[in-house]
Parts: sequence; structure tokens; C-alpha cells
Amino acid sequence: MSSTARPRFAYQIGAVGEPGLTDRQLYREAILDAELLLTLRYDAAWMVEHHFSDYYPQPNPLLFLSHVAAACPGLGLGTAVMVLPWYDPVRFAEDLAMLQTLTDGELHIGMGRGTAKSEYDAFGIPMETARERFRECWEFTRRAMQGGAFTFEGRYARFTEPTTLRPAFGDRRPNFYGAIGSIESAAIMADLGLPPLCLSSFPDHLLRKILETWKARRREVGGETEVTTPLSLKCFVARTDEEAREQALAYLPKFFELQVRHYRSDDAPWGNIAGYQQFNKMFGNLRRLCDPANLGTYIEQNLVGSPATVARRLQQLRELGFNYFLVSNATYGVPRAARHEAIRLFAEEVVPQVLEKLPAAAE
Repeated sequence: MSSTARPRFAYQIGAVGEPGLTDRQLYREAILDAELLLTLRYDAAWMVEHHFSDYYPQPNPLLFLSHVAAACPGLGLGTAVMVLPWYDPVRFAEDLAMLQTLTDGELHIGMGRGTAKSEYDAFGIPMETARERFRECWEFTRRAMQGGAFTFEGRYARFTEPTTLRPAFGDRRPNFYGAIGSIESAAIMADLGLPPLCLSSFPDHLLRKILETWKARRREVGGETEVTTPLSLKCFVARTDEEAREQALAYLPKFFELQVRHYRSDDAPWGNIAGYQQFNKMFGNLRRLCDPANLGTYIEQNLVGSPATVARRLQQLRELGFNYFLVSNATYGVPRAARHEAIRLFAEEVVPQVLEKLPAAAE
């Protein structure tokens, strides 16, 4: 099932840096990372959405990316992910159209339901409504992109009179993806016409199953299956495998500690919430990953090692069917020097090794 498409490489920026930096300083760190990505010809800078915690304190990715668009003209931009149930569908489509209008680069908009119950509670939105809200926000956005005046009758968005969104999307449209949290969600995203956006937290056999499920469902509904398939990975690349592993073991435990705190996973908060029951099991492993001694499998699933080691792992993932790699070592506490060393090594030594293995037709 190896992807025949020429692989592309992006980096996830974030409000991260040495402990003790102010939020303003953390945001500046993200901009400096984006400027380096532009210089090294990465495909895009992507960004996650989270609220109310040290676990990526960046509540408005579209607003931040509009600033990146001005600072880094031509750099692609992406989100992984926008949590659609938290948005009024009309405002989401308008904000997206504005970002598309303001940037010269390609847009990649990953979208998901969100998993943190604390965030849902703070917004006063019942998690039970997440799938319904996600679907309606996406359906409204898809209709808005067609242009012209239109009506829309939904539960959360209604245009009773023909209305035209301004600015218009025009001929340039974002690339959209649906975040995959389970095998089941692969089929759901296929029904919605959204290519899958996967995470490296799944083992390879499940990643393969997700892509197979998505493609099988798209064939059933007569949809396109040759699409961009992004995979998000943690990437610690250094001159030697040992040095890269030391970095991963130094920084990843804090990353998982923040996840445990943000998602309150120790309390299994998802209970019997419709559509979320599986997360009690999926997140039950987070506490273990706070201990460096338990990170071996996670490190193997991600990109940790010398350029040659990382290139080999990327080839394995290409053989699963992925063709767009969203990499990052931008986690809490990682200093700029370590981030930038990895960004440079990946672009200058990993990517060429991957590309030289491509068949002639893919070059």
C-alpha cells in the first residue's frame, strides 16, 4: 500500500521554549521557528489548538497563522487541529476565508472533535453534541466555499435569506483533513469526504488498518482515494542515535505529564459520553509514558535517531501509505537551539535521503 506520491514535509510550531518564558516570548519562539522553516523550504508550518493550560497555550491558530503569513510570505500553513464543535459555523468559515485571502501559501486545515472535557466544560458545550456540531460546521464551510449567495438550515447555523460570505474563497481553497481517533472515525471521515489525518500514537498495524478502512469506505461511496495523507510525528533527530534518544527521553516525559494534566486522563473523564468511550482506554496509557523507562515503543513509532535512522523510519511509514509528514520537537521546555538543530538536520540530511529512494516517476 506504499504511497506513490512524492512525500512532503512540514513542521508543527508551537508556543514552546525554555521554562520561565512569558507567553509573549513563547509566541516569538514560534515565529522564529516558522522563519527557519521558510528558509529551509519546508512545505508548511502547522499549529495545534488548545486552551487554558501549558499544553500548547494557543487558543486561536487561525489568528496566529495570519501573523505567520505576514512574517513568512509564501510559507504553507496548517492546523492540527481546529476543534470544530467549539466554533460557530459561520464565524469559522469567515475566519478561514480571511486567512486564505491574506496568505500566499497553501493552507492545510486539519479538523477534529477535541478530546479534553475541561475545554468543553469551559465553553459550556456538551461533548455528546461533538459529532453533530463537527458535521454541521464542516457542511457549512463546504457550502460556503462554493461561493455566491446561499441558504442553510442547520441546528447551529441558519441562513434563512440568501447570503454571501465575504471575503470569498475564490479559486484558492484550503486542503482539509479529518483527525482520526479510531478505526470507526476513519469511516466517518471518509463519508464526509475528508482525507485522514493520523497520529503516531497508533502502532503501524493500526495505521495501516485506518488507511485501508478509509479507502475502502471512499470506494463504496465513489470518492477519490488518491489523496494527501498526513501523519503527525514527534521528531528528535541528532548526529547519533544515542544523542537523539537522550533528547527524547529528556523532553517527552514532561510532554506527557502536561497531557495527563490537560486531559485529566487519570480520572477517566469520558465515562459513557457518546462517541468518546474509547478514549478512556486510549488515554489510560498516558501516565506510564511520563516515565522515561516506558518510552521505548513510543520512540520506535516516532522519528528518533540519526538522519539515517529517521530516514529509514520514514520509508516504513511511506510503505504504510502516508505521503505528508508533519514532524516536530516543539514541546514544552525544548530550547530554541535544540529545536533548530533538529529542523536543520531534518531538512538538510533526512529529506535528501528519503527523496533519493523514490522511484523516478515520483520525483
